[in-house]
Amino acid sequence: MKKFNRAGLLAGGIAASLAFTACNQQPATNTEGGTSAAAPDSTQTSAAAMPTSSSFGKTNAGAEAQLFTLTNAHGVKATITNFGGTLTSLMVPDKDGKMGDVILGFDNVSGYQSPEFLKSGPYFGALIGRYGNRIKGGKFTLDGKEYTLAKNNGPNSLHGGKVGFDKVVWDAKPGSSADGQTLTLTYNSKDGEEGYPGNLAVTVVYTLTADDALRIDYTATTDKATPVNLTNHAYFNLNHGVGKDILGHEVTLPADRYTVVDATLIPTGELKPVKGTPFDFTTPHTIGERIGQVPGGYDHNWVLNNPSGMHAAATVYDAATGRTMEVTTTEPGIQFYTGNFLDGTLKGKGGTVYGKNSGFCLETQHFPDSPNQPSFPSTILKPGDTLKSTTIYKFGVRK
Repeated sequence: MKKFNRAGLLAGGIAASLAFTACNQQPATNTEGGTSAAAPDSTQTSAAAMPTSSSFGKTNAGAEAQLFTLTNAHGVKATITNFGGTLTSLMVPDKDGKMGDVILGFDNVSGYQSPEFLKSGPYFGALIGRYGNRIKGGKFTLDGKEYTLAKNNGPNSLHGGKVGFDKVVWDAKPGSSADGQTLTLTYNSKDGEEGYPGNLAVTVVYTLTADDALRIDYTATTDKATPVNLTNHAYFNLNHGVGKDILGHEVTLPADRYTVVDATLIPTGELKPVKGTPFDFTTPHTIGERIGQVPGGYDHNWVLNNPSGMHAAATVYDAATGRTMEVTTTEPGIQFYTGNFLDGTLKGKGGTVYGKNSGFCLETQHFPDSPNQPSFPSTILKPGDTLKSTTIYKFGVRK
């Protein structure tokens, strides 16, 4: 079986050297100063005992949801439920060594299924598929056949449809590797599910590493050609433990262009330079510095520079806690979203109210509406090919 090579020329005459081949990349060392998959040291080996598990409550369909806790030797903890493959919490230290949860979410599975949550659709921490982000008009044509999807975001299809990967119970297998404790999640999406062709077999492996990184490895195969765009929809707030908004967080995005969108957040096809605009995060800026210049707030796809192998995608710093987060990925784009649609109706862990700008998302991905945009890197997975994609969120402190 050959690996899936998602090469594709970007719009606007971008050089062929930027043709994207991320999905055939094996986990690799990041040479841009972020995270690496280096050989384990003795600390890694001793820390990689099996994750623990507990009940997370029953789903609306009556299934038992499980919660798995991954821990490393530094006391960093990641909790993940098999309902939606959802990252529910991530405990990391601040500059004083105090542990705090940097993920928005709920104390049990019922929060992820409440009428308020389903209506507002924030997708807290969930695995997203079969297609992350939007597809225009809920339609695409593949091999001469038009496919119709659920329109669950105005006139468009969003994040896999009405019952995407975020709302199913995944098969879960806790384990350990040389890099740390792991949770392997598998799901078989049937031919025709949410309108997509092909039986799609998906495996996602979460690994909590010894150097305080959460690594997510995605693999998928299909028996019919189908669009696939897998990501995680975690909302981060590096100061979440004290209930602050994220406007003071400092963000850097190594991206000289972004995909311009229409009023329904569908790309027009134009890749616009960020220079001289509030979309320029090539040097650090706080989120709140220029957000008022962007109608509705940030909810756009940035075109990452040098998208080959494992490459830098984002850096975030919170001065109040000293926490830092570095994102590296094999994907060509990243959706930076600032929680614009959170309206205070959701109460999360410990009764925390999630209002506008309570969290931000950095969703590594292929570009929105790629099935209808032939100039974008292709998201079509074909029989006999294997999709492989990796994203790493590495945490640290700056004192």
